[in-house]
Amino acid sequence: MSITDVYKKANQSHLFNEWNNLNDAQRRQFEENLRQVSHRVSPSAIVRDCQKALKLAEDNASASSPIEPLPEYSYESIIGNPEIEDEYQKLGLAAIARGEVAVILMAGGQGTRLGSSQPKGCYNIGLPSGKSLFQIQAEKLLRLQKLAQSHKPIPWYIMTSKPTREPTEQFFKEHSYFGLSPQQITFFNQGTLPALDLEGAKLLQSSPTELVESPDGNGGLYRAIKDNKLLDDFVSNNIRHIHMYCVDNVLVKLADPVFIGYAIKHGFELATKAVRKRDAAESVGLIATKDGKPCVIEYSEISKEMAEAKDDQGLLKLRAANIVNHYYAVDLLERKLDEWCDTMPYHIAKKKIPFYNNTDGSYIKPSEPNGIKLEQFIFDVFPSVPLEKFGCLEVYREKEFAPLKNAPGSANDNPETSRAAYLNLTTSWLKEVGAQVNDGVHVEVSGRVSYAGESLESYKDEIFDQDNALVE
Repeated sequence: MSITDVYKKANQSHLFNEWNNLNDAQRRQFEENLRQVSHRVSPSAIVRDCQKALKLAEDNASASSPIEPLPEYSYESIIGNPEIEDEYQKLGLAAIARGEVAVILMAGGQGTRLGSSQPKGCYNIGLPSGKSLFQIQAEKLLRLQKLAQSHKPIPWYIMTSKPTREPTEQFFKEHSYFGLSPQQITFFNQGTLPALDLEGAKLLQSSPTELVESPDGNGGLYRAIKDNKLLDDFVSNNIRHIHMYCVDNVLVKLADPVFIGYAIKHGFELATKAVRKRDAAESVGLIATKDGKPCVIEYSEISKEMAEAKDDQGLLKLRAANIVNHYYAVDLLERKLDEWCDTMPYHIAKKKIPFYNNTDGSYIKPSEPNGIKLEQFIFDVFPSVPLEKFGCLEVYREKEFAPLKNAPGSANDNPETSRAAYLNLTTSWLKEVGAQVNDGVHVEVSGRVSYAGESLESYKDEIFDQDNALVE
């Protein structure tokens, strides 16, 4: 059966309205593009998955399963607990020194919401050094390798997307990999999925010879690990622990030894970090349990009464805000990866999708949502892990979470808030060791110098003003 027949059989005959007007080269290009898409997902399967996702959205809207906080054995806070933080750090540093830890960075996003044409990791938030997110993170990795006295570089797997892959690799090359070894970095792409109309029945075109495609969501990580054979890489290199995070958090602690040690100490196979919800009204996903299984719930899924309920310490019962920062035991991935790839649900996102109209040759830029993009959520695998093997570590928001989502000047999660969070943190490190920081001055401490505030004692009594607001 020809590739055009495959699509016609899947009720996608509309794609070929213009077939007779295409020249031979265009037809071959269109067929090749259709073939590449069908290698990832058949046209009949994508329609079927979209219909399932539409029904799932309806079912979720009417569902009312019991939602509870995680049990105590699955939830711990390092806030106000420096002793356990030290214990976990030693365990994590030892695992890093043995070469058992790797890092996965999800960096498929473009910086369009920031007003940038580059991948988000290339963005400069305006620190005194002018460093990009990629550089800030790479230098933390360099510092951590020294702290752990590791003889092997920490492997860094960077998940890009079709539009960000080439510029990301080029950015790293232009900056000499920020001092890291090129051999410790592996770039790989997340998958894409075709977009459909609002009924979830017909595929959309972006040009006479191409379909509209978009990244398959952060849950596409699992399929990308499988398709790029990364699990084989982990096993052959004796990697036992994976830390995964998103590129847009300027305060992220790559391969955080405290987090790694927490999972090792308790034998957790999957763990997640959380920050304490600011207040009952904060619009944020929460780590909790539903039907006795770990999950992430959206703020819209809980009542005002549940959101405001407090425990015997006066804290919100449901307070573990999700920051998409996870730990995976490689043993778990070996057992579950195929299952996750086969059974994870898709979710719908109704979007304004520019498309090519092949009935009149026009390009349409809609003003209202006109189609569906399918995506998978990384946390949809949480319920497949027994509660006793699932952990959640609450960390300080001001030390570990400052997301960069929105354009300069917007209300929150923007370059200004990210920069302020970074400078407030590193300035506090200097003050803690006795440095004299003049009023109104915020000092940037390079990740090359300190990973989390350590090794700054030599700056005791040093005076910092606007002219020396950078420690490199």
